[in-house]
Amino acid sequence: MRKVAADNERTLRHAMWRRYAGDDWAAFDALPATIRERVTAHAYDPWSVNVMMLWQHYKRLYGRTTRAERALIKYLDYCERLEREAFASRYSDDYGTVLPHDAACATVLR
Repeated sequence: MRKVAADNERTLRHAMWRRYAGDDWAAFDALPATIRERVTAHAYDPWSVNVMMLWQHYKRLYGRTTRAERALIKYLDYCERLEREAFASRYSDDYGTVLPHDAACATVLR
């Protein structure tokens, strides 16, 4: 798949991840229900085409099983933590203070 040439992303995600082009809705619809549920609960847009590519990878490793679904959900949770840490670090660099959500010990709003 080719890399997306232009989008409206205004965060530092483009520096962290590579977004693949494709039909986001078709990719989302092709995911198992548990994965779709986790994607919709993700704090940031996890890019459905990317998730579909990850799902295909996990299916090759484990087959189309609940183990594969759990492994992908665990990986999506890990990616979300990485993004949150990167945003908090950038915020701290830019404003010299702790990210307000972290300072308040708030959970991720879903």
